Amino acid sequence: MGPKKEVKVEKILLGRPGNSLKSGIVGLANVGKSTLFQAITKCSLGNPANFPYATIDPEEARVIVPDERFDWLVEQYKPKSVVPANLTVYDIAGLTRGASTGAGLGNAFLSHIRAVDAIFQVVRCFDDAEIIHVEGDVDPVRDLDIISEELRIKDIEFTEKNLEAAIKLTKRGGQSLEIKRAKEDVATIEKVLQWLKDGKDVRKGNWGPKEVEVINPLFLLTAKPVVYLVNLSEKDYLRKKNKHLAKIAQWVKDNAEGDPILPVSVCFEERLTRLENDEAVAEECKRLETKSALPNIVVTMRKALKLGSFFTTGTDEVRQWTIREGTKAPQAAGVIHGDFEKTFIQCIVYNFKILKEEGDESAVKAKGKILTKGKDYVVEDGDILLIKAGAAKG
Repeated sequence: MGPKKEVKVEKILLGRPGNSLKSGIVGLANVGKSTLFQAITKCSLGNPANFPYATIDPEEARVIVPDERFDWLVEQYKPKSVVPANLTVYDIAGLTRGASTGAGLGNAFLSHIRAVDAIFQVVRCFDDAEIIHVEGDVDPVRDLDIISEELRIKDIEFTEKNLEAAIKLTKRGGQSLEIKRAKEDVATIEKVLQWLKDGKDVRKGNWGPKEVEVINPLFLLTAKPVVYLVNLSEKDYLRKKNKHLAKIAQWVKDNAEGDPILPVSVCFEERLTRLENDEAVAEECKRLETKSALPNIVVTMRKALKLGSFFTTGTDEVRQWTIREGTKAPQAAGVIHGDFEKTFIQCIVYNFKILKEEGDESAVKAKGKILTKGKDYVVEDGDILLIKAGAAKG
């Protein structure tokens, strides 16, 4: 007998299992968050003011997810209606040192982060005498430490409150299943609390299925996926160099290994959004031998949230639907319409890659590559689905 094949254990996903997940743009005051939000969402919220807390209520926008597969399908079917996937993005007020104890807009700010599913953390790496830095000077590693610590302190405080409540439940006495469950919850919450006190973020732990069930309702700030956006001057972005980049990379390796780091120049992106049309943007990018970072930012966040897409196609409509990795066919059908999940019978499926290789749907059919799948089928990113469902019960 050969050696046993090692079974890859999939890390269980923290967070809501939904497909309409939200991302918040977070950072200290005056690091370029609102300007980035305007660029990323192509909508104007007025000029970002040069003082802390210019953004008080989180602004919200839906951003179209760039996807060449969707564009190809639209070109192929030339449908009457097109519906691309989108990502909801919030611009959240600037954090300050001491936010966890209520400084600045402290508690309101942290509740806004609690309401999103993932964080774009913007770190400033440019000097500008006209834009004040809330800490006095530009030091991205210090800024990363401040944000990381503030989020963790708030999580510790919140976890301690939940631990007290869970302990109260165990003191009711008896051997009922509820008490047994409460004791297990206490053990998990104590483990999470120790993890936080050891200076580690919850998203970096390996939690079992039962532990995840306890952690998710806590909506912990450090449990959310993070994409680090390093805001450079236009000059540094174009030359792909900045004195702070190596230190930031080392900080992320030491404190949040595996989290994506994307360089961006918010002032460059803002300039691109002021150009009249896509051709002018393409021309400017060609002239400068660079490209906008925005499409990659949106795609990277979807990956961090473990989101994928499936498509429904036809001459009436081409539509891209968002699902979480590991979603089974009935739940994917439920994204289209709630009744379809309950009345799901089967789905006809083939993947976009096969369609592109073969050229069109009839060629895929002729090669016998269109499959019929049942309730246990796990939908893959890029699948094209036709759902068959029964009539909904009244």
